[in-house]
Amino acid sequence: MYYPLSQISSNLHTNGDEFVYLSNKQPYVGYYWKTSKGKYYTGKTPQDLPVQELIKFTSNRSQVTPTISPSFSEVALAYDAPYVGDDPNLYNEKSILTYLSIKKISTINPPIIITPTYSPTLPTQQDYTNGEMRRYFCKKTNEIIYLEISKDTYDKLVKQDPKILYQLYLPFNLPWRLTGNKEQVFIINKNITELTSSKQNLPMLVEYLKMDFTKYYKP
Repeated sequence: MYYPLSQISSNLHTNGDEFVYLSNKQPYVGYYWKTSKGKYYTGKTPQDLPVQELIKFTSNRSQVTPTISPSFSEVALAYDAPYVGDDPNLYNEKSILTYLSIKKISTINPPIIITPTYSPTLPTQQDYTNGEMRRYFCKKTNEIIYLEISKDTYDKLVKQDPKILYQLYLPFNLPWRLTGNKEQVFIINKNITELTSSKQNLPMLVEYLKMDFTKYYKP
């Protein structure tokens, strides 16, 4: 894909609350670039492959509901079906159908499996009284893609609830300081984030949070 430099804005970044993939309407986190005609694509530049088209959200995020996962690869992952090679995206449709038939899993009415969606937990008045809250996140296991999620979604991932696609997401949480000296709050939340990133192998977590370590802060 080629665009003259004069027709694109490159090296932009989104933290998951602006765009979804055109192909599956899932939230996108990471670098993107846009054309002068208002088109958006994944990657820092058109040369950052693979390029996938993005679209902006058309509704309020609070109205976004979990999406159904109908693809063969996701159903296969949910049921530990064998795949071709080392890439979970290289599932063979025939072998999956055979596998599901053996396991007596319907391909006409496949199980409903939800995927996590962006749904941040907002601080309550009690949280401000306590001086801190808990924020919940997940990271795709095979990509550097983060989502801030609800506690309910977090609990489902931790418990490996079969109704959610837990195989593809790593749940984690952060204690988050809300009150006190603003500089100290920044340092505390920054240190906790960096420590969690290091201990749990969560690259670019700081970048995902956009260094906003006083988010939700109140003096």
